[in-house]
Amino acid sequence: MKREFSFLQKFHLSYLAYIGLFALFLYGVSSVGRTTVDKQEESLRTAMQRDITHCYAVEGFYPPSLEYIEEHYGLTYDKDRFFVDYQPIGSNIVPNVTIIRKE
Repeated sequence: MKREFSFLQKFHLSYLAYIGLFALFLYGVSSVGRTTVDKQEESLRTAMQRDITHCYAVEGFYPPSLEYIEEHYGLTYDKDRFFVDYQPIGSNIVPNVTIIRKE
C-alpha cells in the first residue's frame, strides 16, 4: 500500500527545506564576517608593532602617543570596531599596547 503525500505535506517539506538552507546561508555569512574581523585585528596588531619598532629605529625613541603614530607613520584603523590602549612607559622602553574589539 503506497502512501501519497498531499499537496499540503509537500508544501511543508519544501518550506522546511527552504528554512534549513536559509539558516545554513546565514551561518556561513556570519562565519565569514567573524573571520574578516579576526584578520583586521591581527593586521592592526602587526601594523602597530611595525610602526613602533620603525619609530624607535629611525628616531631613537618609542612613539609618545597613538596620535603620533597616526600622524607620522600613517596608521589607520576602524575606530568604531577597535579600541586601542597605548601606554608609553618611557622613551626607551617598549610601550604597552592593548587592542580590544568593540563588537
